[in-house]
Amino acid sequence: MVVLVGLWGIGGTIAVLPLIIVLAEILVRRQRLALPAVALTLALVHWVGQGMYNVMAAGQPAWTDETYLILAYVCAFPVPLGLFYWRYRVPLSFALFLLSIAAVAVAFVFLALDKAFGVDFVLEQYPHLVAAILLVAALAIFALAMRYDISDPHRLTLRSDIAFWLHLAAAPALLHAMLGFIVLSGQGGVWWRGEGGLGQSAAVIFLVALFMTIGLVIDRRAFVTSGLLSLGAAIWTILQKSGASLDTYVFIAFAVVGLTVLVIGIFWQPLRRAAMSLLPVAITARLHAVR
Repeated sequence: MVVLVGLWGIGGTIAVLPLIIVLAEILVRRQRLALPAVALTLALVHWVGQGMYNVMAAGQPAWTDETYLILAYVCAFPVPLGLFYWRYRVPLSFALFLLSIAAVAVAFVFLALDKAFGVDFVLEQYPHLVAAILLVAALAIFALAMRYDISDPHRLTLRSDIAFWLHLAAAPALLHAMLGFIVLSGQGGVWWRGEGGLGQSAAVIFLVALFMTIGLVIDRRAFVTSGLLSLGAAIWTILQKSGASLDTYVFIAFAVVGLTVLVIGIFWQPLRRAAMSLLPVAITARLHAVR
């Protein structure tokens, strides 16, 4: 990665792609090293994103419609990522390939809504509809991740690795799509700044608890970690509304989040056994076994 950064600074975007390919041939295809595979996949994503940004910046006057701009940008990712996976079989590259296709589909939906409603940028004028579309997309990603998980319950193949990366994307996507409805339901003010109501904060805590339970059931910690920041913000708001002083509610929020991480980390398997015991055998038999 240090070599890539140095070459990027010296030769610019164009000079980096050949080095990514050469390193991938040696470190990924021949030596099958996991960490370089992840790093080179991310380097490719950055290369595509930076290259597309440069192209758009050069032709900026032609890009007057923001939705067209978003669509053109995300359309640049599926082909390079698909070819990278076809050549090197890196699970992250395939997961990002699927996510880029989902992003293209969502961009097409936004473009269709722009035309249907006769607006320039539907994301700004119909926030509830946008939140619903993003929730559907996040649910689709989660369903796809679960399909890969269920197909490899013992987690021995690349399908499990692909599911890991998809869950890593699906967890925050689902959480923030649902948080969008909570924020939009407020009567002015934003809950994470202490301006929302106690009802919003309570809903956030319930949502985070639900996500943690899902994470325990499917044995994916991404659903636990994705909600920690929101949990801290919700506790911050509740304490602020109760009249606590700044130095009190800041440290209490940190303490609660830290204690949550410790308890779940230490007692992950007992907590998972308790959660799994509440589910029918027909479901638990298809999930990763409890240790």
